[in-house]
Amino acid sequence: MGATSSTAPIRPNTPCPADLEPLVAQLLNDLPTYSNLVASRSLSHPEERSSPFGTVLVAGRPDFTPLPLGAAAPEENLHQVFFTTLERQYWQQQAVSLQHYHWLFLAQGDDGWRLSLIYSSVGTYPAGSRGATPPQESSQGLVGQAIALWLRDCRAGAIAFPD
Repeated sequence: MGATSSTAPIRPNTPCPADLEPLVAQLLNDLPTYSNLVASRSLSHPEERSSPFGTVLVAGRPDFTPLPLGAAAPEENLHQVFFTTLERQYWQQQAVSLQHYHWLFLAQGDDGWRLSLIYSSVGTYPAGSRGATPPQESSQGLVGQAIALWLRDCRAGAIAFPD
């Protein structure tokens, strides 16, 4: 008796939403997992790490209100999102919680969403007397790489969105 093979996938491909808010909601839900995956991959290459190893615990609080960019404003399909992440780092056998503030720029193209750039700054958690650091471009940082990876998976239809 021959077995019949089925080419139906276990889960059908799910297209990325064209709307920004549901896209970002799922991105922020999945971001700790993707960030920690990127971080764990860097453990095998310690020469590439510039800071202590940390764990992203949660991402959230999106704000979709764009800041004016002035005369040098980029093309229309660039969207701004502000959000935060809470990270725990271990430094000298002590757990340190840090709040990261992110200013994300996403571009919507014919083939889906892509990371254009991201600026991030770091502050203490809970907020202390010292303010956050000045924002720095962080597309190649932990969260920037995680977002690019997640968007790649989203364009491939590999992200499950709630109905």
